[in-house]
Amino acid sequence: MSRSFPLLLSVLLVLGLAIPGTAIAAVNTPVVACPVSPGEVRVPGGRFAMGMDRVLPEESRPREVDVPSFFMDRTEVTNAQFAAFVKATGYRTQAERGWADRPQVPAALQAPGSVVFRAPSQPAAPADSWWVFTPGANWHHPEGPGSSIAQRLQHPVVHVTYDDALAYAHWAGRELPTEAQWERAARYGTAPTAMLEPPRKADGSFAANTFQGDFPRHNTAADGYVGTAPVGCFGANPLGLYDLLGNVWEWTRDSYAATGVATAEPARILKGGSYLCTEHFCARYRPAARQPGTEDLGTSHIGFRTVRPRRAAH
Repeated sequence: MSRSFPLLLSVLLVLGLAIPGTAIAAVNTPVVACPVSPGEVRVPGGRFAMGMDRVLPEESRPREVDVPSFFMDRTEVTNAQFAAFVKATGYRTQAERGWADRPQVPAALQAPGSVVFRAPSQPAAPADSWWVFTPGANWHHPEGPGSSIAQRLQHPVVHVTYDDALAYAHWAGRELPTEAQWERAARYGTAPTAMLEPPRKADGSFAANTFQGDFPRHNTAADGYVGTAPVGCFGANPLGLYDLLGNVWEWTRDSYAATGVATAEPARILKGGSYLCTEHFCARYRPAARQPGTEDLGTSHIGFRTVRPRRAAH
């Protein structure tokens, strides 16, 4: 972790390192569980056009890629699934452990905690005030002390770093997807598109959990959710996979260095966008879109799902 922690620290500073004196209010989330079968889906192998002409600077040009068939989680890993992993192993996430063993880290940042999105109250609030390092925030206290996942067991787990996600995957006998696997699954049976508007179904209804309204100050929740949504609420793609676009960003195991864009410290490729993506900001709810994720940084809008290769099928 030490080699990438300086970038974590710099990211927090750039994102507006506010340390709230009181806990951020929990998202008002109704108890909802959308009808979706757990388990996995077989993603057929094949050759496909990965990437797209640069809609955004970090995206790659189209190229033909061969991907062997594999199996992918039908949904993002949920809080309930992650809780089962923690119960079985006693695992503690990076956000729960904190950084007290690192004297180079300012004392205010050594305590256990994570980064939480907070909508600004003022129109002119700078972008670096939208994210708040919140002591006590972690996967089971998503907004910090006083918040809980008790009403969100079927929501995707968040505040997990790359290593946290990898630990879960290995415990489950699985792996994190490569970018090519993830994009193959997200593209399957659909025509490539450079859409910047949020994904829609044929009837015009929302096809993903994204941001509607005046970003970042006011989310109208026209799609039913301000923050994360329970997995499976927006319909499946042609393979039967849910929430590949929107809801939360998803870790892949590919290094961001492979994109040819330099980062100060090690980062992995994130795919899929999140509930904070809007056509006016981000617009990365597209299969070809990507973003770097600092390996040691968990936030309130990053989660994951897992895969297993065909040879491991049972």
